[in-house]
Amino acid sequence: MTHRSAKMAETNEPRPKRFTDLPDRQAASLSSAHPLMFTRRDFLNRIGATAAVLGAAPSTVDALTALRATPRASLPPNDYDLTWPAKLNTAHRAIFDIATIDSGRSVWRATMWETQYVEFLGAKPETLSSAMVIRAEAIALVMQQRFWDMYHIGKALGVLHPMTQQQTDRNPALLSSARNEVPPSLDASALDQYIARGGVVLACNQAFREIEAVIVKAERVPPAEARIRALALLLPCVRMQPSGVFAVMLAQEAGAHYIKAS
Repeated sequence: MTHRSAKMAETNEPRPKRFTDLPDRQAASLSSAHPLMFTRRDFLNRIGATAAVLGAAPSTVDALTALRATPRASLPPNDYDLTWPAKLNTAHRAIFDIATIDSGRSVWRATMWETQYVEFLGAKPETLSSAMVIRAEAIALVMQQRFWDMYHIGKALGVLHPMTQQQTDRNPALLSSARNEVPPSLDASALDQYIARGGVVLACNQAFREIEAVIVKAERVPPAEARIRALALLLPCVRMQPSGVFAVMLAQEAGAHYIKAS
């Protein structure tokens, strides 16, 4: 038994649910059902292989050439929107890192600062700008409610409603007072409302592969078709990035403060 397993056994700590734990028709094994997917062990092996390439290469140029030749799943460069850092050009700017679903509260944390800066510092709204990087387990938050309904994401991942703490089948980042799901004061914190105000939402392509894997397993379609379907179920105006780490780096280079929202 590993140290982690022993610890969980001693404390009866429940193992966190992941897309890879979902039953048939709701998720797929990243290592077998989708050739573009990889498990944590595969990821570590790839990192090790990359380190070996860099360590063995006689020069930086040779190392980069070897790294670029390493097979990897990604979108063509022109399919990533990398223009968004230009929007982080105000006096107060931040990048919020969201890695867990957390009943959608991580999205609330990434929006509440705007009102507080205006109320307590007297900042003008036009001096505020921000972006959210949504990655890891939280990647489900960037999907339309239709995706959650089709693949029973709320039940499968044990998502809790932020107000009632009861299990919910709703995407907690898209709740609305119009459906009596949250108080009106929280409407502005919904992800779609944040986007409508000009907020930047960035999706990690590495994590998005798990979304594709759900469709591969449930629909028995090839990976390429699964990606097309997954992108069609993405919230409008969400910008795909090579990885969450990549997006965070770009935001910080643009002068945004890093905030871990979950």
